[in-house]
Amino acid sequence: MPSLKHIRKRIGSVRNTQKITKAMKMIAAAKLRRAQDAILNTRPYARRIDGLIKGLTEGADEYMDPLMVPREQVKAVALLIVTSDKGLCGGFNANILRRADRAIREEWPDREVRLWLIGRKAIEYYRRRQANVAKTFPELYHHNLFEEADIVADGLVRGFRDGEVDEVWTLYNEFKSVITQKVTIEKLVPIAPSEEAQAVAHHEYKYEPDRHAILDELAPEHVSIQIYRCLLESQASEQSARMNAMDGATRNAGEMIDRLTLQYNRARQAAITKELMEIIGGAEALKG
Repeated sequence: MPSLKHIRKRIGSVRNTQKITKAMKMIAAAKLRRAQDAILNTRPYARRIDGLIKGLTEGADEYMDPLMVPREQVKAVALLIVTSDKGLCGGFNANILRRADRAIREEWPDREVRLWLIGRKAIEYYRRRQANVAKTFPELYHHNLFEEADIVADGLVRGFRDGEVDEVWTLYNEFKSVITQKVTIEKLVPIAPSEEAQAVAHHEYKYEPDRHAILDELAPEHVSIQIYRCLLESQASEQSARMNAMDGATRNAGEMIDRLTLQYNRARQAAITKELMEIIGGAEALKG
């Protein structure tokens, strides 16, 4: 049986860990509120620009920007994987990386897949596996997200226009609620307006300078906005996952403290009983 001193040290260590996990939970909750507000404010704009592009492509000449024209043969695919820089957030990163591996293996087995990696977890994971990594963004979350999304979008759009890749996909955790995040894979390029865009697409517009110029300007902007939305979705999902993970860790620490305290009390009682037995035995020996 462990000594009383050893059990006391373990109780103190677990109690300190519990304080840390509780503090991390509170920090994640505060960050989650900000991230949740940001994503709720961005989603309507992203849907609206989607619908605007849908409306612009319904003209008489059916003109489409090159970013909207599917390639006849898809040989190379760019996959933008969004993970976090830090761990301690449950299965947040593991679920993304597992889904990415399955997509590469099953959905594009005969195509070249170029990985664009956001977050240290994805970078470290694929660096160990010597994968086909085209671009990495390890410090992206330390800067202005909108500006960084624009930089990422410019690189992906340039690669598509130059013929380096024939499709661009993104893989991220979509924020559903505080307890639910959904691993989502979406095609960014060629741009295909979603079904939700139909609700806002049917409007009569007056164009200045002309419809083609507006569409050519709006198409790359659409890619930037969708990447920005993915980053915000991932941020909110990360904080909610971390908050839930730290809440579970705090509860587990409390249960461990209870077990160790019970073990300590039993060991202390056994030690006291042993000392009493030794005293009684000594007294009896003196009498005899």
